[in-house]
Amino acid sequence: MGEEDSKPPRRDFPAFPFEPYPIQTDFMSSLYDFLDKGGGIAMLESPTGTGKTLSLICGAMQWVVDQRRKQRQPKPRRGPPTLNADPGEANHGGDDDDPQWMRDFDVTAADKKEIPRRRNSFALGNFDRKASIAKPMDGKKIPVEPVDDEEEYLVEEYESDEEGMGSGVGRPKRKGGRGSNWSSSDEEEEEEEVTPQVYFSSRTHSQLSQFVKEFKRTAFASQLNVICLASRKNLCNNSEVLKLGNTNQINERCLELQKNQKDAKMKVLNDKGKARCTKIASGCPMLRKQKLQNLFKSEVQDRGAMDIEDLVQVGSKIGSCPYYGARNMVRSSDIIVLPYQSLLLRSARESLGLNLRRNIIIIDEAHNLADSFTSMYNAKITQTQLKQVLCNLEFYLDKFRGRLGAGNRRYIQTLIMLIQSFLQLLLRFHGIDSCRNEQELKGKLGDTSMTINEFLFSLNIDNINFVKLHRYMKESKIIYKVSGYGTKLAGLQRDSIHSDSRGNDTEGSILSGFQALADIIISLVNNDRDGRILLSGLKLADQREEKYIKFVMLSGERIFSEILDQSYAVILAGGTLQPIEETRVRLFPSLSLEQVHFYTCNHIVPPESILPIAVSRGPSGINFDFSYNSRSSLNMIEELGRLLCNLVAIVPEGIVLFFSSFDYERRVYDAWKDSGLLSKILKKKIVYREPRSSNDIDLVLKKYKETIACCDGTPKSSGISGAVLLAVVGGKISEGINLSDGMGRCIIMVGLPYPSPDVELIERVKHIEGLGEAPLQRCSESFGGISYDDCKSGFEFLRSCKQRGKEYYENLCMKAVNQSIGRAIRHINDYAAVLLVDSRYSCNSSNRSPSHPTNKLPLWIKQRFVSATQGYGEVHRLLHQFFQLNRKKMPK
Repeated sequence: MGEEDSKPPRRDFPAFPFEPYPIQTDFMSSLYDFLDKGGGIAMLESPTGTGKTLSLICGAMQWVVDQRRKQRQPKPRRGPPTLNADPGEANHGGDDDDPQWMRDFDVTAADKKEIPRRRNSFALGNFDRKASIAKPMDGKKIPVEPVDDEEEYLVEEYESDEEGMGSGVGRPKRKGGRGSNWSSSDEEEEEEEVTPQVYFSSRTHSQLSQFVKEFKRTAFASQLNVICLASRKNLCNNSEVLKLGNTNQINERCLELQKNQKDAKMKVLNDKGKARCTKIASGCPMLRKQKLQNLFKSEVQDRGAMDIEDLVQVGSKIGSCPYYGARNMVRSSDIIVLPYQSLLLRSARESLGLNLRRNIIIIDEAHNLADSFTSMYNAKITQTQLKQVLCNLEFYLDKFRGRLGAGNRRYIQTLIMLIQSFLQLLLRFHGIDSCRNEQELKGKLGDTSMTINEFLFSLNIDNINFVKLHRYMKESKIIYKVSGYGTKLAGLQRDSIHSDSRGNDTEGSILSGFQALADIIISLVNNDRDGRILLSGLKLADQREEKYIKFVMLSGERIFSEILDQSYAVILAGGTLQPIEETRVRLFPSLSLEQVHFYTCNHIVPPESILPIAVSRGPSGINFDFSYNSRSSLNMIEELGRLLCNLVAIVPEGIVLFFSSFDYERRVYDAWKDSGLLSKILKKKIVYREPRSSNDIDLVLKKYKETIACCDGTPKSSGISGAVLLAVVGGKISEGINLSDGMGRCIIMVGLPYPSPDVELIERVKHIEGLGEAPLQRCSESFGGISYDDCKSGFEFLRSCKQRGKEYYENLCMKAVNQSIGRAIRHINDYAAVLLVDSRYSCNSSNRSPSHPTNKLPLWIKQRFVSATQGYGEVHRLLHQFFQLNRKKMPK
């Protein structure tokens, strides 16, 4: 035992496609050693361009293969003899309802549905309840009888428990009849589940496709099975369903198709709210034949690792559903590749049948994991949406009151009462006409926060069972009934007045309002400490701004702990994870830093290819201070312009400047233009600006890249030598754009980009500090709470924070810095200079405090960091030498 514990970490990883660099071996060895010592939680940082994905695959899967060998388990191999032995496997996973991938309001395990065994062809209201489906006679099929156009919008009779806080819940009454299965064969024994499995998750489908591409390069590609999961919207190949466009409607229609018996007809609403009948044979045609489902599975196994586009292509070629086909292969796969939502949302995991117990979870691009995780549970509804939903509900109740059962009437009336309470709250909170003086008016400006309990008690709605109410909205399909009826009436009204304006998106608008309401309702069942209710305040500059009620999840600890407790190991990986304290305090604060395995590797490029400098003074000797109170100074802005005028003369190719906000970037650009500094810069490099709209990013980057490509990379005494790109921290360029080679020869960070202290951020800081333990005294009459009407009051609050709150705020800033400067240097032959322009970056390394900004830089920056204490002359000299040296090294 002791001999095994003391053995050195593994250093050989034969599945790696080439001889790994030492830093890659170190990374894989650290990952393997972490898994070998019992797992837990790890944070592994590897700069972009260092082969992080390959290292993750080879390190983790080598441990899995070794564990199976130790346990004398047969190593699963791809191929029909092993993985296609059970023809009934295609039924696995089809019984559970599925997540609505992006912000679905289904968050409870009890909402899972047994589609094949519990539901029948009359389960959903999109069928005409009066229609009769005739049996064939003499080889001919009798057409469906005409239906009452309004009957299809009637909510099915709902059996409800007594109103209250009981745990029981109502259910729609079901008519007798044989339920239909989406499979043509009886349910058979499931395939044996592969253990341990690895779940690899990332933010975007393109990142998941990149993982599959890298996996194919390894030796594991011929030994292990990989399957990609995605939403129905991404994997569905039924053109009739895809035409719906809306993710929620696609999900609902897919489930409806599986409940339909042979020769049924379903009424479908098009985007103009008009109905048409669609013939359904055995539900979805892509799930009609078991033989084709098995063929899809065999094809995927034979072809090896496939990304989402490949799965859709195979499914379309065969005529089988890739969504359910992929789901059915989860149990027999060694690696499951899936987006954040399907892993992090409990409802998604349950409906997909994912088993995390004793398995390995790898979450890539984890630098923004805390934000991504908590935002999945945020909810927001606007005043306009509330009014629209209320209007449609009241009209619906008035129209169908006589035909609705008691349970339906009670729940609809509860929804109406709830919406009226929300609207009254917004009116009271925003009512400025009744203000008697300027101080009272000021109390109604800005955003206000409330705890969940304060919100419920202030509206006298604390006696409502929100779990039951939310479940009613889902089970009864009231959302789709009311939305469909409202769309129909809107269409008739447009036809009557011969107007087609604002008509095509009526149903989507009503539907999105209902879904926003459902999100808010289910958010009210969270723990009081885990979130806050925000009420938007008036802005004097524009009192017509849309008002809203918003739930903000402050802590992801309770939800993230479910993943930690079930799994063998959770690995958070990324190019820039530091400072790691920001992630720890929001997702697993009960664990100390000593309990988190943290590893950061150096960059793959040699030390002489990176030059990070703290620039504390400009060419005129002015001290750079871009703090909130000083950054608007004209002298400061012009000194920054003079610095850039000098840099464009010695830096080849592309320079990227990062500003704290779009507003500040515009202010700087206008000041340079007025002072004539911009025209001097333009003599050397063309200036491009990051657009606010992400739709325009690609065009700007294309022009920026083409300009650089036209230059030979050498600074010239005359003529254009490259381009300058003015970008914004937190914008698209700072988050995921590759600024390799000439596109990022010099990265300039202007100041310390502290985020604007809005009410959401301040509530999060308060939560981290523990200030939320004692409820704050609030004025129940004005709902004043604590309001923040501008940045100044926010900064005042932050200055009064305790150490923990201040540290969190500083960590947010430095994480943004690290993410931005990490856009440069993407491969081993790349080189770049990084300038941190602000005197606060400058320091003496011997007496630098632990909280100093430079201590929170990545290792590969920190080890090469230079603080230019002798003024701009030193900066100029260092840059000149750096670029001269690296140009000589570049291949001719």
